[in-house]
Amino acid sequence: MSTHGDLHVGPLSAAADLTSASQLYRDVFGYTKPEASLNPRLLKALAANGGSMVGAWDATGALVAFGYGFVGHAGGETYFYSQAVVVADGLQGAGLGRRIKNEQRRLALADGLHRMRWAYNPVLSRNAHFNLSVLGAVGRWFVPDCYGDGESRMVVDWDLDQARPAPSPQPWASYTADDWSRADRQGAFAAVPVPVNRDLVTPQVNQALDESFSALLADGLVAVACNRQDHKTSVYLFAEADR
Repeated sequence: MSTHGDLHVGPLSAAADLTSASQLYRDVFGYTKPEASLNPRLLKALAANGGSMVGAWDATGALVAFGYGFVGHAGGETYFYSQAVVVADGLQGAGLGRRIKNEQRRLALADGLHRMRWAYNPVLSRNAHFNLSVLGAVGRWFVPDCYGDGESRMVVDWDLDQARPAPSPQPWASYTADDWSRADRQGAFAAVPVPVNRDLVTPQVNQALDESFSALLADGLVAVACNRQDHKTSVYLFAEADR
């Protein structure tokens, strides 16, 4: 467990906290349909059978963030799969998500796991920056229409033995809105500019982004960084896979 300021982070298992986690999940994402809810009993079962639940509490003891996941196995590799990290409104962007992820990392390493995977919506450039440029995860797989709702997901792979992100190439050009979603190849690298504001992602931009990401990954490149160019545009950077 780690403590910083008035917040502390550690394993989550109490029934009341699991119920609070389920409510926080609905509140943060605005889910109202039953099929989008998170069952506290499922969370309890995951935590007791190879998965993990991590929570963050404020000075009053209220749960303000949590993350959960489980052990996965695919392609001959065993890894920890982080299904979600949820941070209460008002605390997002304050580093709490990173603390949750690092606690998941600590628990995974303690269980002998050395890699972590999770999926995120690639049009959310702020999330992409955190996953790729801050944590140092690598986008290796792309799943169009991942959950049947028309939205795609990038699946990242995080080497838990890597202390900090590896240096990434710097953009070699400046991009405008006309360039959004178009892959700009430069030798062994590629850049893909995207809107900073999700509200500017039109169906056309979204489809072009799906096509660009799918093509780059099929060519053996992986997403290694995403950084803001200016107030309108962020830029993904792709490089040749190291494995």
